[in-house]
Amino acid sequence: MEIEFRTFATFRQTAGQKTFTREYDDDGTIGDVLQSLSEEYPEMELFDDEGDLREFVSVLKEGRDITHIDGLDTELEHGDTISLFPPVAVLQFGVEPVDVC
Repeated sequence: MEIEFRTFATFRQTAGQKTFTREYDDDGTIGDVLQSLSEEYPEMELFDDEGDLREFVSVLKEGRDITHIDGLDTELEHGDTISLFPPVAVLQFGVEPVDVC
């Protein structure tokens, strides 16, 4: 299946392009394609040491945050668009995350 990626901020700089497509197996999940993408672009640092998506990295499938679907287990279909947003404020401004709960 073909998946389109849209990158923003530092992820766009790393990928060198705003949008690009990649081919994956038909039964892939968000986690599968992000793992493949992190191997292609390790400097994106999508995952932490435990293999979880890094805090403040936002991933949208068709404009919907994957945390409101099935997280990394979210299934994909041919032609889906994945948008990737890095933790811009933390990286660029040195802002410490605040626990508001």
